[in-house]
Amino acid sequence: MNIKKNLTILVLLSVFIITSCTDDLNTEPEIEQTLGAALEEDPDAIKGLLAKLYGGLVLHGIGALEGDDQLTDIIGDDAGSTVYLRSLWNLQEMTSDLVKNRWGDDGLDPLTTTSGWVSTNKFLGYMYNRIYFQVGQINNFMLETEGLDFEQKEIIRAEARFLRALAYYHGMDLFGGIPLVTEADGIGGALKEKSTRAEVFTFVENELLAIKETIPASNEYGRANKATINMVLAKIYLNAEVYTGTSQYDKALSLSEEVINDSNFSLDDNYQSVFQGDNFTSPEIIFPLIGDRNNVQSFGNTTYLVNGSYNTETMNVKADPNDDDSPLLYSIADLGAQNGWAGHRCTKALYGLFGTLNDNSFDTGVDESDENNDKRAIFFTAGHSFEMGDYREWNNGYPTTKFRNSYAEGTAPVMNASDIDFPMFRLADAYLMYAEAHLNNGGGNRATALNLINELRRRAYGDDSGNISDAELTLDFIIDERARELYYEGHRRQDLIRFKRFTGGAYIWPWKGGTAEGTAIPANYNLFPIPLEALQANPNLKQNPGF
Repeated sequence: MNIKKNLTILVLLSVFIITSCTDDLNTEPEIEQTLGAALEEDPDAIKGLLAKLYGGLVLHGIGALEGDDQLTDIIGDDAGSTVYLRSLWNLQEMTSDLVKNRWGDDGLDPLTTTSGWVSTNKFLGYMYNRIYFQVGQINNFMLETEGLDFEQKEIIRAEARFLRALAYYHGMDLFGGIPLVTEADGIGGALKEKSTRAEVFTFVENELLAIKETIPASNEYGRANKATINMVLAKIYLNAEVYTGTSQYDKALSLSEEVINDSNFSLDDNYQSVFQGDNFTSPEIIFPLIGDRNNVQSFGNTTYLVNGSYNTETMNVKADPNDDDSPLLYSIADLGAQNGWAGHRCTKALYGLFGTLNDNSFDTGVDESDENNDKRAIFFTAGHSFEMGDYREWNNGYPTTKFRNSYAEGTAPVMNASDIDFPMFRLADAYLMYAEAHLNNGGGNRATALNLINELRRRAYGDDSGNISDAELTLDFIIDERARELYYEGHRRQDLIRFKRFTGGAYIWPWKGGTAEGTAIPANYNLFPIPLEALQANPNLKQNPGF
């Protein structure tokens, strides 16, 4: 089963046509036909249903991208803004030191300035609703499929459990303790009290361990494989001290090592290839969230990262900047972008880690004559200022073109929706997790850790010139290297919290706490507030401290 192909089946199914009332967080599905009857008519219907569960990570629902023909899972001002991936990215990246957004609409300002967080922020509601919408669909899927026979039943049900564990992992990371609802609670679930964060951790861990031997080592593209399971396990163990109060770096190292040594994934020779329109060919991506301009159209998948970072009016370079008729040397059309929403720019907290950038960095990465020639520095600098004196001004800070719709052979068909698959988990992160876990007394071998980091840097520099020495392999280096390698990929807030750099004043970045120079923020910001609508819908919920 190919997820890209089977996401198109959704519009043909009359099974599991599901709506959600977000005013009361009622995610109980409306079932128009029993699954058993559907499978009798079409045995492949199960593939469409599984695709719907995977699609819940990148789609607003089913139907048109815009207009009255949309069928939207989560009610919001704009359907695209409610999508799971877009919501997750906003909370993990925009709140960090790396990315700021200039739109400021109805709650984005508090995220981008890490200030003024309140339970009525709609973007928190979108994420919370998406988590429990996913959980509700999966719980119902588990109930409906339990007594049925179909091809790959054990694997497919294990994949559904993985997707539920993934949703709870994100909920635990963002909101702390949350209610645990499974198929045992029936369709829709009960209005349960919050489980503690440690209890959610244990649930996610146990679910992943239970399905690990069922999920195949090699699965069809877009579906979870054993390395995917190991990556999520490594992630929760790497952050175990945050989630439970007890570190488990030894397990994080062991699982990272298993991904590195016992899977079929390998580093892509070209860093940029991991983030372009045909990145489904990359050997490095362990678990992608699908983007396809024809079959998986969404304003909440990588379309958001591409269009949100581009500006059709300003991101072009003429041979003679003083001559309006001068030919273009470069435009975002060269990268396959039809629209530019002029929203996201990076800050000096990111591009300052790469050394000096020149005005051609949009094309060459970093000035070829500079000692620091890290090709991961993919920024558009022409016409933009290094400093971000005003995050609302488009030309303050450098946008990145890391995600681009161009293809390996050089073509770049201009498109409205992105073809790029989002690499939720990729091998480079396993390299970085191994090294970090080792430095936190998680075992392993220092020479191995150093070599893994230098493998990433050899790819980035094209030779050994970027290699670090044994003495340079420190935790301070790792947190910076994670920024250089993984920026824009949804890891940064989590990383800063784990390194105790997110809240407080030990580490300051532009617009942290709502000031241009940055200021300390309170410790309660290590969690987001539970959305007010969730509290109103479930009187057993308690708000997180400090909100």
